[in-house]
Amino acid sequence: MNKLFYILIIFLITQNFSLAMQDDFIIQTLSNKELKKPQTHTIYNYESTEKIPVIITATEKITSEANVSEGNIISFKVCEDVMYRGDIHIAKDTIITGKIETTIPSGMNGIPASIIIGSFDIPNIDPNKITYSYEIIGQDRSLWVYPLKWALTILPPTGSLTNFIFGGHAKLSTKKKIKLYYYPEWI
Repeated sequence: MNKLFYILIIFLITQNFSLAMQDDFIIQTLSNKELKKPQTHTIYNYESTEKIPVIITATEKITSEANVSEGNIISFKVCEDVMYRGDIHIAKDTIITGKIETTIPSGMNGIPASIIIGSFDIPNIDPNKITYSYEIIGQDRSLWVYPLKWALTILPPTGSLTNFIFGGHAKLSTKKKIKLYYYPEWI
């Protein structure tokens, strides 16, 4: 009993020490970097539902198979002029940027990969007046994997073999047109 108690005390002390060192490392790493606060919109007047579509395409192919990670900046090109009350608000071929907000890899049992792109930055347009995000989803194979799994459950080990069927990768080609919405009357 005493040996177990001493082993537990030593374990807790070493865990505490390693957590303290980890906190010091985080503080030293973050204190040298300038952190940008996310865009916040504190005035909420969304009475107007008038929206104008902004059609964009990616300037390069995006896929979850490649080395994409959260925080990467992606360039897009506007496909056609965005008109509002006779004025051009966003000209054709304007380059806009978006940031990869979230990446979810494909999972077992056919769960698809997903990439969420947000924080679109269009020159001379308030970011609070644009659709916030766009999601790219891979092929969902779970719709046929789960019935197969249950059908194979009769033979004990075979049902779990479907765990190794992964979902499709999220892909966005340069030809795919994405529709964002611009809400010119929002405050």
